[in-house]
Amino acid sequence: MNYIETKRLILRNFTEEDVNALFTLLSDRVVNEYLPMFPLKDIEEAKKYLTYIDDYIRHGGLYYAICLKEDNTPIGCIHVSADDSYDLGYSISKSFWHKGICTEACQTIVNRLKGVGVPYITATHDVNNPRSGKVMQAIGMEYKYSYEELWQPKNFLVTFRMYQLNLDGNKGRTYKKYWDKYPVHFIEDTSL
Repeated sequence: MNYIETKRLILRNFTEEDVNALFTLLSDRVVNEYLPMFPLKDIEEAKKYLTYIDDYIRHGGLYYAICLKEDNTPIGCIHVSADDSYDLGYSISKSFWHKGICTEACQTIVNRLKGVGVPYITATHDVNNPRSGKVMQAIGMEYKYSYEELWQPKNFLVTFRMYQLNLDGNKGRTYKKYWDKYPVHFIEDTSL
């Protein structure tokens, strides 16, 4: 699963040659606004982040560069954690927003995970970032609940919406870790 092609994209491991593209992506304050980290300040931080990605993969997670087929240069990233949340996360350069690229990459990852026995995936988004939730919905994820978290390292209160997609047919399963961990949790009427 280290190299996947879709209609428009290549999903592949990051390499040292991608450090400038990674810096461009993760130093952008607009792209970074809803990421659980501060924007990268320089190329040295981007190099350290490549080490973080290697460790993430070494510990069983998936972490891919999202590249357009035409030039194979990273324009985004997508990852799935190895812990019991199987948390799906993604980001993409602002100039590629609203083109269905994250949805295409996420659907491809979901299809691959079904084939390797991952029982479910979860994903969360800040209520102030509803477009991320639209990606989750587009790949078949269902809203389960919302919760408030003092988000670190940025240290401000965020209301997250938690989505889940059960890949093994167990439609009744809900990942409750965030519900149980955070005292302020509730179910919103997302049909409004």
